[in-house]
Amino acid sequence: MDLQGTKLNVMQKIMSVSKASLLEKIDELLEKEMIVGYTAEGEPLTKELYNMRLQKAEDQLQTGEYITQEDLEKESENW
Repeated sequence: MDLQGTKLNVMQKIMSVSKASLLEKIDELLEKEMIVGYTAEGEPLTKELYNMRLQKAEDQLQTGEYITQEDLEKESENW
């Protein structure tokens, strides 16, 4: 089955669901797996991966693991 056919099949199944708990599970899975962006290298990012990278960046800021714009400009003069 092609992608469009699979989408239609899934939508029909979702439309027939009558249990809120099942719909919530489907929604959670979609939220976890949906692509929300891409890295600079073009790799897809799910919401979970995006949030993990964001947390890592915030942790690096708090521990001083970063380079200022001014320092980067000085460093780039030697490239």
